[in-house]
Amino acid sequence: MPPLVSVIVPVYNAETTLPATIESIRRQTLTQFELIVIDDGSTDGTVECVQRLQDPRVRVFSYPNEGLAAARNRGIEQSRGEFVTFIDGDDLWTPDKLERQVARLQRRPDAAAAYSWTAFIDDRGKFLFAKEPSWSEGDVYSELLRECFVASGSNVLVRRSSVDSVGAFDTTLAAAQDWEFCLRLAARWPFVVVPQYQILYRIREGSLSANAERCEQACLTICQRAFSANAVPARLRQESLSNVKQYIAFLHLTRAAGPDLRAQVGRKLAECVRLYPPTLATRKTLLLLVAWSLLRCSPRRLWRPLVAGLLRSYGRVSRIRREVRELLLPVAD
Repeated sequence: MPPLVSVIVPVYNAETTLPATIESIRRQTLTQFELIVIDDGSTDGTVECVQRLQDPRVRVFSYPNEGLAAARNRGIEQSRGEFVTFIDGDDLWTPDKLERQVARLQRRPDAAAAYSWTAFIDDRGKFLFAKEPSWSEGDVYSELLRECFVASGSNVLVRRSSVDSVGAFDTTLAAAQDWEFCLRLAARWPFVVVPQYQILYRIREGSLSANAERCEQACLTICQRAFSANAVPARLRQESLSNVKQYIAFLHLTRAAGPDLRAQVGRKLAECVRLYPPTLATRKTLLLLVAWSLLRCSPRRLWRPLVAGLLRSYGRVSRIRREVRELLLPVAD
């Protein structure tokens, strides 16, 4: 019998983080899955660490390097499950991620995708902070265009029939292909939410999402496509573009590097506020402005540790920190 869920893991030179990612998948309480690892031209020991696994549910395929979107699409081609989900080779799931998302979609046969909430971890797998929860369900298109509340490509679980209908990931985009993919789904079908922190997204300096300029151009392209294809109110357009600028400021602050880091963060925050002034009333923008202000009065050698300390401080005062830490324990053991 075919598996219920196809879990697709696109990887490139991920031998240091992939074992933990795979272990978090193998510990799932729902066991009717296949695990498809798509090696996107790795030059390290990525393939070898997968081949050592004694698990008949695991399959690995190697291809020349063509990027994250192409690797995900190759995984879809190899998949056999009724549901498809993705996780990058440095992220983690809590043990009940698949079980709860599948259950939500089985109770809503009209829905195409289920998503959960996301917490952020550092290189060592330690909790940093948690993304504010989203409760959006049903027709989520406008809310998803306003902000990518699914947070990453390691989140959604999708009906395979819906994937076949809308098409796979857009390989012409240099970044944010997961957001564009989810928008295409949301334009046609409802979404459902699992109101629980189940996605542990790893923040690493120099990671793929750290190329802020490339990511910004991709996000702006996605916005313009949506604006051209649909009647989007002017307020929503401005808020969507403002949130793109805010996200790019966050990327510069947390993952990019270089002597112009401080100036880049300041420019993107200024653009964010100019596009949609009410964003000044949001906690996210205010926190970014505080971080940027501290960078302005700090020597360059302290920028990285200062930002890391701010993220941890924000996580410590968050009301949801205890809940997320408890979820981390079975993943980190």
